[in-house]
Amino acid sequence: MLAQILALLLGTATSLITLACLLRIWMQWLRAPFGNPVGQFVVTFTNWAVLPLRRLVPGLFGLDLASVLAAWLAQCVYFFVMASLAGVDILAWGGFFALVWTATLALLKLFVYLLMGIVILAAILSWIAPYAPASPLFYALAAPLLQPARRLVPVIGGLDFAPLIVVLLLQVVLIVLENLR
Repeated sequence: MLAQILALLLGTATSLITLACLLRIWMQWLRAPFGNPVGQFVVTFTNWAVLPLRRLVPGLFGLDLASVLAAWLAQCVYFFVMASLAGVDILAWGGFFALVWTATLALLKLFVYLLMGIVILAAILSWIAPYAPASPLFYALAAPLLQPARRLVPVIGGLDFAPLIVVLLLQVVLIVLENLR
């Protein structure tokens, strides 16, 4: 019971840190403004991990590799702790590579979940609060995903099916990632 509680708390904290780092990467990649409350929260929440890593890991083609490394290391630490609690020998080569592979797949899955959340939130905001202060940010974050789908299926009768198509495609990506495990 105590191990389950620890796994829940540690998994939640790790997922939040990882998602914040991934959102920071996505916002930087799209050059989204960080002057809004969401951007300020992401920067404040992740600076403790990203800033020290930036001294060691430079950026590459506009991609903040320090944020990628922080997100990946968070997943590695989580799976290392969980494997240690389960009594798995991590120091064996097979265990080490399994840890690295599992952390990488978990990072990719969380990134897909983040993209799904952004698309769903942008769609909901467009229906119920199109002029909310956070709406332009989420529209900008979802636009690179939605625009190709809008070229394939235009707005029909005032209904935009692009978010549905994108979420379905992201679900397919999740299935592929799950089968790679």
